[in-house]
Amino acid sequence: MHWTDEGYLLSKNNFNENSIIVEGFTLNHGKCTGIIYGGSSRKQKRNFQIGNKILFNWNSKGENKSGYFSTELMLPISPFFFEDKKKTVCILSASSILKILLPEGQINKKIYYSFENLLKNLKNNYWINHYIEWELSLIKELGFESDKTIDNPSNTSKALSLNRDLLMENFIIPNKLRFPLFRNILENYFL
Repeated sequence: MHWTDEGYLLSKNNFNENSIIVEGFTLNHGKCTGIIYGGSSRKQKRNFQIGNKILFNWNSKGENKSGYFSTELMLPISPFFFEDKKKTVCILSASSILKILLPEGQINKKIYYSFENLLKNLKNNYWINHYIEWELSLIKELGFESDKTIDNPSNTSKALSLNRDLLMENFIIPNKLRFPLFRNILENYFL
């Protein structure tokens, strides 16, 4: 089985001396996992920064078998924010939330495009407001709406806290998941 699709890198872990296991969020194949042989080489590893846009070529012996990727970097995103800790943590937070909440192989173009839009909006001054709106739209798209509102929408700390509560009660606690570390770090920046 073989397919090619654009997507964003959500996570990477060392597999062996030269290879990594990555999770990508693709436009037409949803979240997917595979091995990249040689992905930890000096020449390759700079391409595998969380949040980068990548062209994934996936191969497997069968639909339910482990697969492997060959990849091409389409658009480096993370390197533009290496000097900005808050924005870097924002990318890591959003990616880790998608990693734990999205089921493998389920296509959701609305979530894909909203994530893409979030990454584009990191360049403006109100990026944290875009992040807060992105979390709310993700929660809604995954089937949960809230009647809770924030009295002062410009109070970023309260908005992040409300979103955390929604994520905890609707996803994290019922599914016995671990709340993403980078999401906690992001919220702490705005206390």
